Amino acid sequence: MIEGKSILIVEDDPALMRGLVDNFRQHGYEVRSATDGRSGLVAALENPPDLILLDIMLPKMNGYEVCRQLRQQQLEVPIVMLTAKGQESEIVDGLELGADDYVTKPFSIHELLARVKALLRRAAKEESDIYQIGDATLDVAGHKLTRNGEVIPLTTKEYRLLAYFLSRPNRALTRNEIMNHVWGRSSIVSGRSVDRCIATLRSKIEPNQRQPTYIHTIRDVGYRFELPE
Repeated sequence: MIEGKSILIVEDDPALMRGLVDNFRQHGYEVRSATDGRSGLVAALENPPDLILLDIMLPKMNGYEVCRQLRQQQLEVPIVMLTAKGQESEIVDGLELGADDYVTKPFSIHELLARVKALLRRAAKEESDIYQIGDATLDVAGHKLTRNGEVIPLTTKEYRLLAYFLSRPNRALTRNEIMNHVWGRSSIVSGRSVDRCIATLRSKIEPNQRQPTYIHTIRDVGYRFELPE
């Protein structure tokens, strides 16, 4: 765990809430809770936590609206959505409203703890202009990717895609988000353009393209970029 970090859990299922509160407290986190969307929104704005676990289906105000209002109020803490199985379209909607990641119920508490830890660790780091990706190094300011001193040629889109991934590691990103940030909102491109660019980028940074280390596909949603510890 990350010492002294606070978690706000917004969940209306009493049994799940108890389990989450107990597990996060056992791992040393300060935990606050809310059982409906409206009180969760108020709690987050009045005393911002370091991270929010947010259920989608909530009384008084659903998780989408909570997320939308938090981002509208410029609260930039990581938000992890708790979703029901088979809600891929809802997941995409939540991510595009500003959520950072999601876990699908029923989920492994170990997986959730790992996701939370990764998001908190990244949020605590200062932004860097130099990133290490295995044996390759990306110099953001110099727009240059190298391996053992040799330049790995990247197209403009591949560079923008890699830089965007590195700016948002451990977050679930939809194809629409990637298109908007890499190609621009005014460009007419499809999800296949993203997939093709991902494929060529993987060929340049992944040790094994069939079992990616860094760029992971999230079925029906998009991609997540992870840097191993």
